[in-house]
Amino acid sequence: MRLSSMADYAVVVMVAAARHCGGAQVNASQLAEEAGLPAPTVQKLVSRLVVAGLLRSSRGSGGGLRLARPAAAISLVDIIEAVEGPIALTPCVEAGKHDCALEQGCAVRPHWPVVNDAVRGALAEVSLSRLVAGRAVKAAPKVMMEAVQ
Repeated sequence: MRLSSMADYAVVVMVAAARHCGGAQVNASQLAEEAGLPAPTVQKLVSRLVVAGLLRSSRGSGGGLRLARPAAAISLVDIIEAVEGPIALTPCVEAGKHDCALEQGCAVRPHWPVVNDAVRGALAEVSLSRLVAGRAVKAAPKVMMEAVQ
């Protein structure tokens, strides 16, 4: 499993935005410069992040972007799902998806939701404020390790 470049960039953009938390609003061009990303890419990500309720945008003089809620209340799973949609390691984990030819007799299918929930839970444990502070993420939670075994 690998995150798309856009999901990775969204995390970088949100970290840049969070560094301004409580300060002046910033615009997408400033975030692009701080993140070292092309402005059109950041503009596309900002649109998705605003729609997802992670960034708030205001127009006019003194307008710009800011976090829609405190950095401690935004997790990696929030950011990734804003760009990628719901986390689903396999199609059979997605609600309403039944497009696998092996679904009827698959012995593994009952275990995927447990693994999927563990991955999602691990991402939910990492807050944006933790990323901004530069605190290293510790080893995978016990739940994650139990799900994989």
